[in-house]
This record gives sequence, structure tokens and C-alpha cells, in this order.
Amino acid sequence: MTNRKNTKRIIEHDSFIGKDKKKENSPIIGVVGLGYVGLPVAVGFSDNYDVVGFDVNKSKIEELTRHIDRTSEVSSDQLKKASIDFTSEEKKLKKCNYIIVAVPTPITLSKEPDLTYLKSASTIIGRNLTSDTIIVYESTVYPGTTEEVCIPVLEKYSTLTAGIDFHVGYSPERINPGDKTHTFKSNNKVVSAQNEYALEKISDIYQNVLCAEVFKASSIKVAEASKIIENTQRDINIAFMNELSLIFNKLDIDTHEVLQAANTKWNFFPFTPGLVGGHCIGVDPYYLIYKSKLAGYTPSLLSSARAINDDMPAYVVASLLQLVAVNKLNLQDLRITVLGITFKENIPDIRNSKSIEIVEQLQQLGMSVQVCDPHVSQEQLDESSPVKLTKRKHLEKANIVILAVPHHEFDLEKSDFLNSLLKNNQDIIMDLKGVIPKDILSKNMTLWRL
Repeated sequence: MTNRKNTKRIIEHDSFIGKDKKKENSPIIGVVGLGYVGLPVAVGFSDNYDVVGFDVNKSKIEELTRHIDRTSEVSSDQLKKASIDFTSEEKKLKKCNYIIVAVPTPITLSKEPDLTYLKSASTIIGRNLTSDTIIVYESTVYPGTTEEVCIPVLEKYSTLTAGIDFHVGYSPERINPGDKTHTFKSNNKVVSAQNEYALEKISDIYQNVLCAEVFKASSIKVAEASKIIENTQRDINIAFMNELSLIFNKLDIDTHEVLQAANTKWNFFPFTPGLVGGHCIGVDPYYLIYKSKLAGYTPSLLSSARAINDDMPAYVVASLLQLVAVNKLNLQDLRITVLGITFKENIPDIRNSKSIEIVEQLQQLGMSVQVCDPHVSQEQLDESSPVKLTKRKHLEKANIVILAVPHHEFDLEKSDFLNSLLKNNQDIIMDLKGVIPKDILSKNMTLWRL
């Protein structure tokens, strides 16, 4: 029989800076994990509630206290105005009525779910859990994780009983890094819970801060599954485009011209070929594949899509070598410039970056590669990484320019920008996003596109 703690909740409103009277009787919201998802969630809730923002990374807490967000998702002014108690002291979670969990859920080297952060967060919450608290998981997981993995950890370390002493729900995150239009507050929100009482409570607190609709899923598993297929759907569609690119390359057809023609039909979906990195699209399908295999079914379509997208860096490198051979370039004098190594444009996020994989593969072949990315600092890269960044003004002229990520800082509409990077007008440009206008290039230049 589980022992219950009759723990009295400690309310410490005075610890919040900028507290106003209308918040005095409102619940306190805790957010565990202050990264790309958790920080915007914490800031969003702080408009209506006092918030405890918890993260185990003390350096991050110090920076946030000084109104610095290295993810660039939240501005300094937003942090100054936010009623958030940033802390690494886990005991402060005791005073929270709601605790939202937004920690990373990566994959292992064998491409299976890595729930280390999720279990650790659940352990910390369990140690500091008080009666009547509602915990809401936002981290992306396979269906069943919240009830089969997280709740047992919460019960073990709190000695409380889920559904009686405390309640658990799941609400999948929909943060899109770098997107200032589809934000935490403007996105429709799916919520779910282990019982009707918790579902109504969770729905209410989200509805109080969102400018969008709240959808109540029938179960936690349904909500978990809905998140997984959002990103898996995109992975499959991009894989289809990438495979078309492989086919059309063999047929000597420009894929982007084909898509331009096909897009004239009213119900054609406008996906394009590209590298699939980041912490969502390139990771989440593996969670569903893993859970499906446990249930006795191996999903061939999902697995094939993942294989195609994961192999694109190798395809780009192989295509580069083919271009070198066709153009009879001297390997000893060859220099390559790679523009952009984040997983998408105009953000500093390099998680699972396929552009970095391209650079590393080229370096392993002994190629001379210089990398420029105005959104990334050398400190972000692993100390053992062979990738070294070069500022735009220090780039030496190259024979091949690979446009991997079209940041705004790269003035791609003007021929002067690209010409300044190349040795002569007979060099090669590899446009992995298909954004460089053909009419700005010299006729003698070779333009290769996915």
C-alpha cells in the first residue's frame, strides 16, 4: 500500500518580482526544462500566472536571470517583464499547483528512444511533489510513455498515488523554433489527462493564456500519438520529395521546375526536397517505429522515409564528387565553402544538423572546407568537432559553394554575394534548398540543386 504524504503546500508569492494583486489567489505554474519549448511556455504562462522556471543547468538559469536567452526564442524585454522565478533549486517546485514538463526526448546512437531526461525530470518532481498537484508532460514521446514510464517514477519518489493524491496529463508541444507567427499562444493546443477532473483543470489553465483553441483528446495515448504523427507526416512527405530528387537527377530533370509545374494543381501539397535535422522531424518517427515494433509490427513506410532522409548528406557528398570529376577540378587545389550549419534558417539551433554531417564527411575525405554561419558560435560546437567557423569577411574564394541553410544574412538575390565567394565564373554552386535564382548566375557556372 502506498504511503501518502500530507504535505502542506508552501505558497511564497513574495519570491516573485513584479507580482500584482490579481495573481495572489491564482495557482502557481512550474515549468521543468527551459529550452526551446519550456522557456516560451514559461513566458506565456507568466502573463497570467506566477511561474517557477526550473532547469538543472545553473549557467542557463544565471543567463535567464540576466534576461539572456541563447535560443533566441524569447527577447530580453520579454524576460524582463515576465513574472518568473528562474531557479535550479528543485524544492521550489513544492509550491507549484501545476508542473509542466518540457525536457528533451532525443534518440540513442542505435536510434531508439532516450528517456533519460524525462525520467530524471520525473524523479525531481516526484521528490518534491505535494498533494493535489497536476503534472502536464509536453515532451514528445511514444504512445503510452506518460502512463507506463512517467507516472510510476512520480509515484515511486513521492509515495503518492496518481489519480488520487496528484493528477497527470499530457499536452504535446507545438513550438516551431524561429517561428514568430505560430507561437505558444497562437497555436491550437491538444490536452489530455488520466481523468475528467484533471482534464478540465488542464484545459482551463491553457485556455486562460492561449489565443487559440484547446482540443480535449479522449486519452493520454491519443494525445501522445497525435504529436508523433504530426512530425512523422512531414518526414514522409519530405522523404518523398527527396526520393523524387534522386530519380529526377538520374533523368536529368530539375526537381524544382517539376514541383513548380505540379503546384499549379489546387490539391498538390507544396513540399520540397531538403535536409531533415533538428529535434523533431528527424527524431520523432523513431519513437513511433520503436513502439510499433514492440507491438509486433515493423512499419516499412516510416522506416524507409527515415532511411532516405538520413542518407541525404551522403548523397550530397557523392554528388559533389561527381561534379568535381565532370568539371575536372584539381583535388589538391580544391576549396569548398559551406553556408549555414543550423538545422533550419535564421536560428542558432544545430541539433541533429545534417549540414554538419556534410561538412564532416567532406573533411573525412581530406577536402578543404570552410564554414560560415552567422547564427552559430564556435562554443556551440563540441570541442572534439573538426568543424571550425569562419566569419564572412575572412572567407577565402572557393571552387564550390554549398548553400545548406539560406539565412537572411546571405544575400542570395544578388549575384555579387555569390561571385564574391567563388574563384571564377566557372565554379560550382550546390543549392540544397532550391532558393538561388538561376538568372543571377553566370552562364558558365554550374548550379546543382536537390
